[in-house]
Amino acid sequence: MDNNDEEQVTTNFTKVDALRPETSGHNIHVKVVSSKEVVNRAKGDGTKIRVNECLVGDDTGVVIFTAKNEQVDKVTEGKTLTLKNAKVEMYRGCVRLMVDKSGAVEDAEEGVDVKPKEDNNLSEVEYELISIP
Repeated sequence: MDNNDEEQVTTNFTKVDALRPETSGHNIHVKVVSSKEVVNRAKGDGTKIRVNECLVGDDTGVVIFTAKNEQVDKVTEGKTLTLKNAKVEMYRGCVRLMVDKSGAVEDAEEGVDVKPKEDNNLSEVEYELISIP
């Protein structure tokens, strides 16, 4: 192998309709449909806690993404984002997408165009945990 050859790293991207409860490691391109502030308060040490619930999606569906602190600045309506190492968590029986410290919320590369399919909202599907004896 020539020293000038560069290794190509291939990233696999997940589609919204393929997200399943309690899964992680998702890389996904989404467009922000809406963003609503749900928490904006100061902690005892003076730092702020900010949380927005955002409806984001791709051509297969939409899902609620919970943006926290510095992520809130990136989730403006109409913006296309790349979520890296995202995970799916459950809230009141419904799925929520989030990115913790092991992941990243980035502006999508130029040329990535996403048109959300708003009539397929995965966060409106209620899951129920059942015990099998």
